[in-house]
Amino acid sequence: MKLLVITAIQEFSKDIKLMLKKSNINIYSYKEVHGFRDLSEESVESNWFAGEMDESQSIIYFAFVEKANVDAFFTRADEFNSKQKTLSKIHVVVLNIEKSN
Repeated sequence: MKLLVITAIQEFSKDIKLMLKKSNINIYSYKEVHGFRDLSEESVESNWFAGEMDESQSIIYFAFVEKANVDAFFTRADEFNSKQKTLSKIHVVVLNIEKSN
């Protein structure tokens, strides 16, 4: 059993749900979150909006899944990210579950 964690901007929510379904991951949890990016270290020239904190509407998903389903989701997420023309991507991590009940 693995714990799949997915984060992305809220605009990708429908795409993520479709990828989960196509990967046979039918049980998951999600929560809307506020994402932050500290831009205070960037120079004013490279920071187009010249603000120090950038906040975005994000979403995080959690799912306990079998390894085969994890691999299927990673493949779909990689395909999705490779087609994006924006800087935003779907971020996916997987954690081993040592014990559960």
